[in-house]
Parts: sequence; C-alpha cells; structure tokens
Amino acid sequence: MTPSRTTLRAAIGTVSAAVLATTVLTGAPATAQAATPDAAPAATASAGSASVRFVDIKGEGGITLKANVFTPAGADGTRRYPVIVLPTSWAMPQVEYMAQAKKLADAGYVVVGYNSRGFWQSGGQIETAGPEDIADASKVIDWALANTPADPQKVGMGGVSYGAGISLLAAAFDKRIKVVAALSGWANLIDSIYSGRTQHLQAAAMLGGAGELTGRPSAELRTVLKDFLASNLSKEKDLIAWGKKRSPATYLDRINANGAAIMLGNAWGDSLFPPNQYADFFDKLKGPKRLEFRPGDHATAEALGLFGLPNDTWTDTKRWFDHYLKGTDNGIDKESPVLLKSRSTGAYEGYKSWKDVPSAHRRIALDGTPQINTNWDSGADGGLIFLSSMLDQFFRLPPMASIPLLPRSLAAVWQSERYETGQRVRGTTRLHTTITSTAESGTAIAYLYDVGPLGIGKLVTHAPYTFHGKTPGQPFGVDLELFSTAYDVPAGHKLAVVVDTVDPLYIEHNPSGARLTFSSPADDPSYVSVPVRD
Repeated sequence: MTPSRTTLRAAIGTVSAAVLATTVLTGAPATAQAATPDAAPAATASAGSASVRFVDIKGEGGITLKANVFTPAGADGTRRYPVIVLPTSWAMPQVEYMAQAKKLADAGYVVVGYNSRGFWQSGGQIETAGPEDIADASKVIDWALANTPADPQKVGMGGVSYGAGISLLAAAFDKRIKVVAALSGWANLIDSIYSGRTQHLQAAAMLGGAGELTGRPSAELRTVLKDFLASNLSKEKDLIAWGKKRSPATYLDRINANGAAIMLGNAWGDSLFPPNQYADFFDKLKGPKRLEFRPGDHATAEALGLFGLPNDTWTDTKRWFDHYLKGTDNGIDKESPVLLKSRSTGAYEGYKSWKDVPSAHRRIALDGTPQINTNWDSGADGGLIFLSSMLDQFFRLPPMASIPLLPRSLAAVWQSERYETGQRVRGTTRLHTTITSTAESGTAIAYLYDVGPLGIGKLVTHAPYTFHGKTPGQPFGVDLELFSTAYDVPAGHKLAVVVDTVDPLYIEHNPSGARLTFSSPADDPSYVSVPVRD
C-alpha cells in the first residue's frame, strides 16, 4: 500500500529531527523529564552545557505546535533567564534553529523553537502569518513563562523568512516582546511578491509548491494563490487586502508604540522579499533599530549559521539580543545602524541611516523614442530564483547579457558615458519615463547593467512594472524603483539601461502584438537616477 503524503511528511520530519538533533547534540545521552500539563516531551537530551526537550505546545484554537526547548545548564529554578522564541521558516521542520538555539542557551538564554502551524507535524492549516499565527506566538510565550525559567521582562523573538515575518507581526500585538531579529523577512507582503503591480511568478509558485509538499494550506491560501497566478484582476483588491493584513508595515504605529528593539537583515538579491520594502520599513521605525544587507538570495546570508558554522548575520543577531535582552555593553547600540556588504568587494560599510547611503546620483538620459514589440524575451532577464543570486553571492557571477546583441526591436537600450573612475552604486535606482502603449494593459521590466569593454553586461539591479486601464495611444508617465543594491562598477565601464517585456521571474500582461514606445518630452524628460557613494 502506498503511504499517504501526511505519513511521508511525518516520517521525513521525524528523520530530519533525529539527524539534526544528533548533529547538534553531538551524541549526548538522553535523560527523562516529567511532562507538564501543556507539554508532552517526546525526547530529552543533554547538549554539553545546555539541555534540550522536544515538547508539544497548545496553540491558538487548541492545535498542537511541535517545539524544542533549550535551557541553560544549571537552571535549577532559583533564577530566571531571558527567553527567545523562534518560529520556523516556511516549509522548514521544527529542528531548523537547533544549532543556534544551543549556542544561545549556552550563553544563558531559554530558547523555544516551534514549527509554525500547518507545517510538518504541527496542527492546523497554513494561514500565511494570519491572526492565528500571531496568536500562536503569544501562546508559545505563555507556555515558556509557565514551564521554563524564562524571565517575563526579557522576551525576544526572531527567525528567518516566515519566522521573521511572524516575529515582526507579533511585536505589534504582544507588548511583552522587547527585542526582534527578523532575518530575510518581509515588512510589506504586497511590495514583496506584487511589486510594480506585477506577479512574481517563480516566487509565488515556489511558496505554493513548498506549502503543498510540507504542510496543509488553508482554503483561503489556495484561493489567493489561484487568483494571483491566474491574474484575476477582479480579485486584485481582495488580494491586496489579504496581503496588507499580513504585513508588519500595516501595524507600524503599534510596533513603534510597543517599542521593541528591531534588527532587520536581508540579502540584496532576495527573490521573495526584495530589500526595498525592508529599507522603507526601517526608516519609519522609532525605537532602537538596525538594518543589515548582504549579498545573496532569500535566507542564504544566514543559512550556514543554521548548521552552526561561523556566520556574520547570526553573530550580530546574538549581539543584538545580548545588548537589548541581557543588557550587555557590547557597543552594538553605538555602531552605525545601517550595515551594508558590497556585492563586488565583500567589504562592510556603516551608515547613520538608509537615506545617507548614497552621497550623489548619476543620471542617464533616456533620449529618443524607441519602440519595442512585446511577448518576446530579448535575452535580458533577472535570472532564476535562488540560483542566480547565489552565483552572485559566492562567485560574483550575476546574470549577464551582451548589450550590443540585444535586439532593438524587443529591448530599448540606453547607455551612459564611459566612467573614468569606479562608481560605487549604493541604494535604490529610480527610473522615470513616458510610455505609450498600443494596448490598455502591459508589462515592462527595467534592468541596469554594468557593461565592460567587450559589451558584456553584468546585472546590477532590475524591477518589473505592469499597467492596466490605459488608453491605447495615449502617453502616460511611469516612476519605478529598481531593487536596492550595493555594486561597484569598475573604472572604464559603462552603465546600460535596458527595458523589455518578458522575464521568467514574472507574469507579463502584454496582449499579443502589442507595442510599447518610450519618449522623453521636453517638459518632462526621461531618465534613470543611479545612487552612488563618492
């Protein structure tokens, strides 16, 4: 008889837990502990100086959340410790954070990592950081305060991806949360996977597929994904409302009022949650805050740390918790709150604020009136999720295109002069132009390339733009922010702006046979403004 998907999921989760637990615990012997009324320990082991228990925690609505709890060595009930709650990432099993949890417990924290509802062995359905997930976070805090030596005045939350989003949302609704470390997360869900009013196809398909494989998507999530991927414009307002409800930016006033110290970390090439939306959110935070951007894709900047390997993101995360939960005077509060790592050199740079990152702007005029045909890929594109940005992260090989060979019938191309000195692109590139379409709907994707002497362009950044309801033949203005980045253009190179209409990352909305014309009126000239650090 063929086993069911639920059975396979449980088996895989159990094996994953056993393997990772064995790795983290280095073969420590098991010891029995008594169960508490709300927790049924499945296994207990001593991990060097810290101990770990696998427990069941009652979540919102009475569902079971599978969890593991690390407790500092020598915890005998005579003192309390700061507590950190870590919800798992999308599709990840409950053992995701065990390596980091052990390190934190060895440093004097109680750490509770739990499998988000709807995934693996946890109960319920996938609610995509909905109200139930926020309530679960508070239930886990309740459990930790009742069943561990956790200090109710020193509660922190954190996580990667889905765990980051849930942590930020929980900080808006639970005043007990004093510190948050949100790594590779989102502040605005719509600006993440529907930026420029364009569906991020590969990102949405990956999230939907992973959810089906490792969890139980709710009926609402299935409907939302179906309408989203089908480009159902009649449901657009409902989709936006659904995303807004799940966006920490919606609850910014509550987050600021509660005053948690918030650290945000992300990668320049994050395929799911581009950096712009995090930077915008960071600027509006009023309490203690920190923003870190590094090369890579979604969750790759902190991934090695999940295996216990040295990792700058997790090092700073621990320093953040140490200072704002334990009161350690480690200087992180006196450092520049914005930390950027260049994709080109790997060097770190500190800034007082996000707006201080660029010190100047280079304008590239978008002259002429190029006209392009739609529905065909010109050869310029943003690559593939995860793969392309990881190649850039580890080998400095971003997506490339031969700029001279791009067919001008499919791509509009403009180039700067050759720069005599290197250009340190830092921040958010902005495009302003005028478009005339032969159809009422359409999609255009803008790219910025670093072009060497042989005409080979390396992708610096890009972003999609979609319009609906325009009058055919009537020009309209477009303002588009490309995804923020830190990239060094060598001396002797040019910058090229390319606009085409098809990219495998996105759903395009160009009717068959439609054409786009770009113009630069004398009273409203078109340009691209590139932020640089002189």
